[in-house]
Amino acid sequence: MVRIARERIDDLFGLAAQRADLRDLAHADRYVRLAREIGRRYNVRLLREYREFYCRGCSSYWVEGRTVRTRVRSGRRIRTCLVCGRIRRARHAAPETPGARAPLGRSEAASDRDEALSGPAAISRPTGS
Repeated sequence: MVRIARERIDDLFGLAAQRADLRDLAHADRYVRLAREIGRRYNVRLLREYREFYCRGCSSYWVEGRTVRTRVRSGRRIRTCLVCGRIRRARHAAPETPGARAPLGRSEAASDRDEALSGPAAISRPTGS
């Protein structure tokens, strides 16, 4: 039963996302309410990623700019539901960008600079004869 409940919750959040994309927020809110009820009935916790998509106060599906306002301040993310006014505060970690490198140390930067100066441009200089 728990497996079926989890599958149903996944399906309902998928339907809510589709309806929100179509600007049908009434159906999206209904799907979120149903998913929460199924979770309570079968004692299934919603995944963390799903908990970020709805208001705990009024069960409205959150769409940035339409049903939720998000502000980042002092290392905290503050989300305000525009339907009921409930505020959710959470720590905000800076997202890691793929391919980002750590800053070079002094010795690595110096060796990279020296390598760039003594590269092919230094070898191809004509000699003065």
